[in-house]
Amino acid sequence: MASGFGSIPTSSPPPPPPPVAAAAGTSYSFSGDSFLSLATGRAVASSPIRPWRHLLDPSALSRPYSYGEGLLRLRRNLSHFRLNYSLAVLLLLFLSLLYHPLSLIVFLALFLLWLSLYFSRAADSPVVVFGRPLDDRAVLAALSLLTVVALVFTGVGVNVLVSLAVGLLVVGVHAFFRGTEDLFLDESDAVDGGLLSSVVGSPGRHQPYDRLV
Repeated sequence: MASGFGSIPTSSPPPPPPPVAAAAGTSYSFSGDSFLSLATGRAVASSPIRPWRHLLDPSALSRPYSYGEGLLRLRRNLSHFRLNYSLAVLLLLFLSLLYHPLSLIVFLALFLLWLSLYFSRAADSPVVVFGRPLDDRAVLAALSLLTVVALVFTGVGVNVLVSLAVGLLVVGVHAFFRGTEDLFLDESDAVDGGLLSSVVGSPGRHQPYDRLV
């Protein structure tokens, strides 16, 4: 007599599908230092926001041996930390507008433009004007000029000039005295800092620098 129960299958169940790989350039680390980089989407950009504790490390501050070395530090630090410095100056500018509602609204609207065109723009998505791509420095200069002009027209010219003067002074002093021995260069930093061109142009040296010395 046939049994009322079906036969037990001998084949093993199919394996679960492999996990979907994360998209290239996407980071899922939510440490305190990388949160701002993730929030602005700058993780895949050519010059990401550097860790703030790295920028503000007091042990990295030292007096340069000469004025020429100080200028070299200034140039390399401005290139390496340019997004951090830009955010710091914008924060100081924001604080100077707290008691000016109209100017604050204009600043917030402009800051969205900063996020779109500068902070969250990927390295492979340059800003193109009349068919010509602009590098980060040109975009930074254009956004800075637009921000200053727009805010001056709202009647806060003195606030803007004072906050910019203080911000640029603090940034300049920090970049002048911060040592560069612990900074690692990517390609864009090497080009902006003038290091890559000097290495390529030196005879007998075929290996690019990846660390400031």
